[in-house]
Amino acid sequence: MLIITVYNILMMLIQLFTWALLLYCVMSMLVGFRILDPGNRLVYNVVIFLGRIVEPVLNPVRSILPQFGALDLSPLAVLLGLQYLVVPVLNRLVFASLHGSF
Repeated sequence: MLIITVYNILMMLIQLFTWALLLYCVMSMLVGFRILDPGNRLVYNVVIFLGRIVEPVLNPVRSILPQFGALDLSPLAVLLGLQYLVVPVLNRLVFASLHGSF
């Protein structure tokens, strides 16, 4: 069915974004602590690529959250929002559309 296919694609995209966000956080921490060299072309390209995927979502959340010094809680807020708001709403919509009870 089309609804199941769209649901599976959306869930896969949410999961890919979640992994990209986690990888971006880990890599930016490793670059910040100089464990990974930002002068390395591969490291630089991976961080820039992940930043282009993740930063458009993180920037609006950063403008809403208060500043905690050097601690950035926007990735945590985005992950919690995805897992506790977006996924349950998507599950409920698909369940309601399959059983005909909007």
